[in-house]
Amino acid sequence: MYQVLYRKYRPKSFSDVYGQDHVISTLKNEIKEDRISHAYLFTGSRGTGKTTCAKILAKAVNCENSADGEPCNACEVCRGLDGGTIYDVVEIDAASNNGVDNIRDLREEANYTPTRGRYRVYIIDEVHMLSTGAFNALLKTLEEPPAHVIFILATTEVHKLPATILSRCQRFDFKRIQPETMAVRLKEVASLEGMTLADDAATLIARIADGALRDGLSILDQCSSRNKNIDSQLVSQVAGLAGREVLHKLTNCVNNKNSSAAMEIIAELYQNSYDMERLCVEMINHFRNFLIVKTVKKSRELIVCTDDEYNSILEGAKQFTLENIILGLDLFQNTLTKIKAGANSRIEMEMSFIKLCEPKLDSSNEAVLERLSQVERAVRNGAAVQIASPVSATASSAAQMKNEQEIRNTQDNVSSPAFNTASDDTPFKRTEPEKEEKRQDSPAPKAADPIPQPEPPFVPDEPAQQTAPIAQPVQQGVSEFEHWAEFLDIIHKTDIALFGVLSGAGAHLDSGRFVIDSTNPTIKQFIQIPTHLKAIKQAVLEVTGQPYKIAVSKPKSQQQQKRDLLEDLINRAQNNVEINFE
Repeated sequence: MYQVLYRKYRPKSFSDVYGQDHVISTLKNEIKEDRISHAYLFTGSRGTGKTTCAKILAKAVNCENSADGEPCNACEVCRGLDGGTIYDVVEIDAASNNGVDNIRDLREEANYTPTRGRYRVYIIDEVHMLSTGAFNALLKTLEEPPAHVIFILATTEVHKLPATILSRCQRFDFKRIQPETMAVRLKEVASLEGMTLADDAATLIARIADGALRDGLSILDQCSSRNKNIDSQLVSQVAGLAGREVLHKLTNCVNNKNSSAAMEIIAELYQNSYDMERLCVEMINHFRNFLIVKTVKKSRELIVCTDDEYNSILEGAKQFTLENIILGLDLFQNTLTKIKAGANSRIEMEMSFIKLCEPKLDSSNEAVLERLSQVERAVRNGAAVQIASPVSATASSAAQMKNEQEIRNTQDNVSSPAFNTASDDTPFKRTEPEKEEKRQDSPAPKAADPIPQPEPPFVPDEPAQQTAPIAQPVQQGVSEFEHWAEFLDIIHKTDIALFGVLSGAGAHLDSGRFVIDSTNPTIKQFIQIPTHLKAIKQAVLEVTGQPYKIAVSKPKSQQQQKRDLLEDLINRAQNNVEINFE
């Protein structure tokens, strides 16, 4: 009869155990020094070696020729325990033997001395499944068992054990096996079985197994049934994965707002029997990789993948902002919860990608904040807007109707996430007759009138220079402050009153100064207050990474004044301004 790989290659000595060096070294030292405890508690996730180490420990304490804390696996006791002919080691499944009567029987049997070895060892697997009464019946025996009895408790949910049980055991926490360590073991087993396992395939199996070596060996076993030459593509097919190329295609669809292409890819995956729940988990991990790349300096150490795949992740992360990534993670996490609750997995995944490709359909707070961030970035960067020659007063009614339709389209586009508007310094394109060109918010100076010059910046943290000009007027070479939205986000969290005063303002950088452009007359008095000034300096430092002196300047004219985006668009529409977006 064929024996599966995880049973065939189950470790028979401590040296064969991978990824649990902190546990193995302690147990071997206790055996060598004959300081064996009466009760042990092994806890950790599935497939990390809890039961395996319990069996090895049971052999080691009974071995006749134990060396360096290891069982010899050659003496009569070791061979009898492996073959099941010696009954001094008793394995109990607490999931099916969880009653008080079962524990009472165990207590009675514990009084009998071992038949062949030195100790009678009881391995209670999934001990958290015992009932309250069973735990109470076990307490006294567990605390003061006969000298020839050792208890080894194993569980994946240690939080369910009573504190009275925990205090009576030596606890050992088994860690998830690192993907690099698991890949080494997988290649070793594949070599022994005559398989050819590619490095990227071993890494992929280790990532899918999620720290459980038993799961990794099971996947390797499945792959070997298909082909002895195992590559990453075969692993993806056996495990029901979408593949890294498909994940990058889907994220490109999200970045390009192409919901149609995303729906076609999902339909193709569904026709090929790919599990939609698995696809959702993969998208979560994919966006998590983007998040790590965006936020961690040494991101390579936290992402399990090949070098080529890591480079692809770096390129993909450049297409997304941090807000986009967090929005995607939240959306797919909620989708996974709905799928597990019984919702139609395909429909939920389709809805998720449509929401990501069409943000206006998502009314969540995260989606609204992301759309606002996009509008702010568009305003900060500016879009090219051109002036056209005025239309004569006798323009046809058809041209007027076209102009009105374009104005309505401009108003409708306010809610679009990809909306870009013109910068404040760019002239507007006019399509109305000259007699209606007057605007109250930005009057054009007469030819004879001198062009007004900006006032010198006001610097609150340099009192000696407040009464005299301390900075030159803003020139064309002055750099625009490109992180105003992030700056306001920090101010909103640290100083809400200051946030209200800065609403509608802007800023630029000038010779080591952070100059605030605002027409609010109270801004100068406000930033003279130490708490507000400190909040501004701290926010600028967090955004730019450099300290700046704070100053306030008045814009050249009312036309250059920073205004609210929506109000600006409404004013332009009301004045029959046609805006071209690029």
